[in-house]
Parts: sequence; C-alpha cells; structure tokens
Amino acid sequence: MALDHGDPGDAPSVPPPLAPVVHDRRPSAAEEARTIAASTNTATLASLTADGDPWASFVTYGLLDGAPVLCVSRMAEHGRNLAGDQRMSLSIVAPQSQTDPLASGRITLAGVVERPDGDELTAARAAHLDGVPAAKYYLDYSDFTLWIMRVHRVRWVGGYGRMDSATADAYSEAAPDPVSPTSAYAIEHLNADHASSLNAMARELGGFPDATSAECTAADRYGLDLKVLTPRGIAYTRVGYATPIDSAAELRAATVELAKRAAAGRQV
Repeated sequence: MALDHGDPGDAPSVPPPLAPVVHDRRPSAAEEARTIAASTNTATLASLTADGDPWASFVTYGLLDGAPVLCVSRMAEHGRNLAGDQRMSLSIVAPQSQTDPLASGRITLAGVVERPDGDELTAARAAHLDGVPAAKYYLDYSDFTLWIMRVHRVRWVGGYGRMDSATADAYSEAAPDPVSPTSAYAIEHLNADHASSLNAMARELGGFPDATSAECTAADRYGLDLKVLTPRGIAYTRVGYATPIDSAAELRAATVELAKRAAAGRQV
C-alpha cells in the first residue's frame, strides 16, 4: 500500500509542545525566498521550446532588488527559447547543509523575462557582474542577451513539512536574512559549548519542559530553531530573541539574552 503524508506508517510521530512557545516568530516565506535567492548564483532555468516542450538548463544569475538577472547566449537552446517565449521559471537550491537534499531549502520563482534598457540596463548589467564575476569575459559578446526576470509567483520549501507561497510584491519588498548565511560558526559554538543553555531554552521558552537535550539547527534574525530530545521522542521548536536583530554581529548578545531568560525561568 502506498504511503502519503497523511499516513506515516511506522515512522515515529513528533511530540507536540507541552507549554506555550515564547516569541516563535520566524522569517516569512518571502524573506526565506529572498535569503535563498541571495545565497547562491546558480539555478535551473525552465523555458519553453518552439514546440511548447519544457526545457531545463543550468544557468547563473545576479540579483537586482531580488529580481534575477540572466545572461544567456542565443547559441544555447534556452537562449533561443527565451527569445521566442519569455515565460520561464527558476529553481534555486540553497547551499546544502543537510545530508538529505530534500531537507534543505529551495525556491521556485515563476514569471517572465524582459530585456532591460536605459538606466535599468546599466543596473542589471552591474548586478549580473556582481553575482557572476566571470561573466565579464562574455557579457558583451554579440550573441549574449541580458534578461531581467519579472517575478510573478514564489514558492518556498524549507524542508519536510515546511513550505509556503509568497506574492510577487511580498518577495520584492522582503530582504535577505542578515544572520542565517553566516551563522554556521555560531551554531557550532552553541552546540559545542552551550548545550545546557540550549536545553534550558527548549524547556523554559520552547514549550518542552520535558526536554532532556537540545541542538541548535538554524539561526536567523528572529531566533533559533532547536531539535529537542524528549522521553516522548524527537521534536522541533523555536525560541525567539526579545527583539529582531539586524546583523550577525548581534547574534551573540541575542543568544546570551535568551540563555539568561531561560535560566531565570521567565516567559516574557
């Protein structure tokens, strides 16, 4: 019998929190999407052939206010496809941090491409070169075309069970997270040297008073994601800073404040 998301079969269930989770705000789908788009410069482009068939191609891109800027050759099939039909989508995968690729974040941006002109052309050219420095060797060749993507639809997947859509306006107005791209060292430090504080956070702030241990799996401008071990099984929770932070340099102070609050047993 086939299994689906509604029938976990013999997979272990995830225990729910036993108490309210304090400050559980996390980035919106639009913010998550902007962060992933800014985390790399490669994507899979889906274009349409003259016969209307889907065609997938590996491409590079830069970003102009979140809008992907592509530079493709008309000698390539996807270049000819875009010249004939400007409808397209990009699949962008965040740099891998999980052993299971499907547990990592990725987005799909759907829309159309347009050839920029005037001041926008100048800005798009600079954005592509900023994202893809090697493009300086071919950007001005006559067979290459600079395209800017007009994003119409956004889909974000953060791993198993975490997914949402965002409007084009929300995506355009959002900003990449300033903390998560450079948080790996801080997360490693928290897990290696502050395990007891993480467990206190899970117990006092994360809704799991029965937690026996906790591991930080991610950090962003709003808080920490924790993987929690309880007698009821493995769970996942969120602990948020008192206020959002605007840079990775503020992460240490924010986590110290979390640890103090958890140690005091306060939920504010």
